Amino acid sequence: MSKNIRTEAVDHLFEAILNLKNKEECYQFFEDVCTVNELLSFAQRFEVAKMLREKKTYLEIAEKTGASTATISRVNRSLNYGNDGYDMVFDRMDK
Repeated sequence: MSKNIRTEAVDHLFEAILNLKNKEECYQFFEDVCTVNELLSFAQRFEVAKMLREKKTYLEIAEKTGASTATISRVNRSLNYGNDGYDMVFDRMDK
């Protein structure tokens, strides 16, 4: 059973994020909202997704990012069966 993340609190968080204007504001906000480990985990999963899209092997990804095979597998599952959020962002970044 999946959890419904669409709540008023999550809406408020996303509205706050959409108000950030640049990378420096992102650093300020996310350093306050997240622990260092949470932020590094987000960044690691994003790098894993990028490398999976580049057709890198699990071994290459694990060596470069330090991610476990379980994390790599989870990200791969999101890329293949998720909501296409990674693809949307990567496509926009490529433009």
